[in-house]
Amino acid sequence: MNFKAALFDLDGVVFDTESQYTVFWGEICRTYHPEHPGLEQEIKGQTLVQIYDQWFSGPLTPEQATITERLNQFEQHMDYRYVPGFRQYVETLRRRGIRTAVVTSSNRPKMEAVYRARPEFRGLFDAILTSEDFDRSKPDPDCYLKAACRLGVSPQDSVVFEDSFNGLRSGRAAGMYVVGLATTNAAEAIAPLCDRVINDYLVTVNQ
Repeated sequence: MNFKAALFDLDGVVFDTESQYTVFWGEICRTYHPEHPGLEQEIKGQTLVQIYDQWFSGPLTPEQATITERLNQFEQHMDYRYVPGFRQYVETLRRRGIRTAVVTSSNRPKMEAVYRARPEFRGLFDAILTSEDFDRSKPDPDCYLKAACRLGVSPQDSVVFEDSFNGLRSGRAAGMYVVGLATTNAAEAIAPLCDRVINDYLVTVNQ
């Protein structure tokens, strides 16, 4: 691949955090939707707005503030472990002059927790775009198009790294090369939305 910019989602792509979110949302879903076992698996990759609109609207709307507060507190104490090989890979890209960015639906308070846990994090990227920077959420391509614009590259010269169905669709709709990480969903499930599927970055570090 000859590209000028690499754009990374955060959870399940930079950090191996999806299993932690499964625990959190499992507790929430069992509390509010005991009639729907396994709901925490169905909502993987969705933004908080999408989850609320579909599962916590109507009579449950007043509960959104409580859930958001619990989520904010949970994110302040998460274990932000890099996906295997990620740090080496992104450092290799930067040595080669490739621009890098994080494009995440996470909010700024969560990112402050990331910066505390990983002081080196900001130095790995030329730009970090959060939910506050977008008008429309994934699967809309808005976030990735804005990231490419900020980095001064064209979509055709950009590669997206994503793990969720909505994120993969967003990268593809932006007209970018899409690499899917099988960290959250099975490789065969995400393959139709990707140009390439990887399990982690160890295979790419020496390429």
